[in-house]
Amino acid sequence: MGYIDVAGVGYTLPDGRELFADVSFRVGEGAKVALVGPNGAGKTTLLRMVAGDLASKTGGIARSGGLGVMRQFIGMIGDESTLYDLALSISAPALRSAGARLAGAEAALHAAELRGKYSTAAGKAQLAYADALAAWGEAGGYDAEVLFDTVSTIVLDLPWEQSRTRPVRTLSGGQQKRFALEILLRGSDEVLLLDEPDNFLDVPGKRWLEGRLRESTKSVLYVSHDRELLSQTSNRVVAVEGGSAWVHPGGFGSWHEARVARHARLDELRRRWDEEHQKLRELVLMYKQKSAYNDGLASRYQAAQTRLRKFEEAGPPPVPPKDQDIRMKLAGGRTGKRAVICEQLELDGLTYPFDLELWYGDRVAVLGANGTGKSHFLRLLARGGTDPDPANGPVDGGHLLKPVLHGGVARLGARVRPGHFSQTHDRPELTEKTLVEVLWRGDDHRSGMDRHAAMASLSRYELSAQGDQRFGTLSGGQQARFLVLLLELSGATLLLLDEPTDNLDLASAEALEEGLRAYEGTVIAVTHDRWFTRSFDRFVLFRGDGDVVETPEPVWDVG
Repeated sequence: MGYIDVAGVGYTLPDGRELFADVSFRVGEGAKVALVGPNGAGKTTLLRMVAGDLASKTGGIARSGGLGVMRQFIGMIGDESTLYDLALSISAPALRSAGARLAGAEAALHAAELRGKYSTAAGKAQLAYADALAAWGEAGGYDAEVLFDTVSTIVLDLPWEQSRTRPVRTLSGGQQKRFALEILLRGSDEVLLLDEPDNFLDVPGKRWLEGRLRESTKSVLYVSHDRELLSQTSNRVVAVEGGSAWVHPGGFGSWHEARVARHARLDELRRRWDEEHQKLRELVLMYKQKSAYNDGLASRYQAAQTRLRKFEEAGPPPVPPKDQDIRMKLAGGRTGKRAVICEQLELDGLTYPFDLELWYGDRVAVLGANGTGKSHFLRLLARGGTDPDPANGPVDGGHLLKPVLHGGVARLGARVRPGHFSQTHDRPELTEKTLVEVLWRGDDHRSGMDRHAAMASLSRYELSAQGDQRFGTLSGGQQARFLVLLLELSGATLLLLDEPTDNLDLASAEALEEGLRAYEGTVIAVTHDRWFTRSFDRFVLFRGDGDVVETPEPVWDVG
């Protein structure tokens, strides 16, 4: 059985700022430990340190047992990467190396045979391929192929020989996650590190994951913002906040209450420390004044000074971390009464023709299993519908999104200007720019602003500390908050949100919900967040059989 021991670990950012310090916890054999905390507090960084991707200059990390790792964005390994590449990317290093060597040898052999089947180069390539094949077997490659075949059959209903060369981009985000999770949970690694494993999963998928984590004998350290999944699976919580971390020995269900009690205790300890500090300072002052005219009190004065110095050197107890104060001021604007009109709209290969009419001010949750066409529907609207009106075009470059094959009509109403939030945060034009630079430059739909105004806007989203940081280096939650800020500044009157809460911490998700309540416009959100869905008043269900229907209440368990 495997375990993880983290003792006194700290991490300093490249710009010299301390992200966290003195973090200590243990993931015991078979334990399911959740990492929680605000976006940007260092949860993913801590996972990367445990994985060995980042070095710790202070403290130490010890592990036992094979280590399996799932990154936050598993599908971001290249547009043309295949399922074989994905499977290797979450395999043990030795298997990864042997797999890359084998793939290279196969390609070299094929190229050599094209030049001449009996040439000297072909002979050498055949020998290299035989050596690579032997190394693959020694690294456990054949056992891995049995596992990959099992998982491919479960997730895609295809044998591995048929699916291994399939591009990852042809799978939905949920299929990618399910594929990776099945490999890790069925594999031989005894310790798993999972960064947002529930992202992209639909609700049945999340329930499947909850059951698999509960029944697994593996030791799992994971980050998630899904409160239902956390309460169903964690038996210990490590809270990363305030520049360090603390451990709650119970599950997530009792964590919030424990956090409130801890903060109250820290407040009381700090109050007592301040009182004792004041008493010692007054004592030193008294003896200083009296020893000025009474030499017999000089020793007491020195003793009081020593006592005060040691007290101050020991330092005060930590103060509770400041609660987040995120204020999203989504404005919107008046539009025509009808915001979206769909007439016999059909998404090729995904849905049957359907009609749908949405009105100004509607809050519409788009529900359904992965791969049913929900994101395609949002993308079609983000491009301006089937007959875009140049006067009311997308506010965020939605016309640059990939076209959606369709039939029928999806028309936007008067003065409806769509703004799109992508689930994968795929905004390559922002990756290398700092947040202040993006706000300073503006774009066709957003006025530029000076540094003072930019920092004021970032401060409302608790991103001022990241103002000079490149977008591509932000945590998933920080990226999500910044993308919402861009929508706020863009003047969108129709918000198209694709899983907006996936990477948001609790405070950020609550701020988004509050911002949407005050928004003067129409909101359409694809979501599998059971809590977030409660704030919507209309529910459109994309069924697995291709039908698109409206339901009076959220429906989750539909094929």
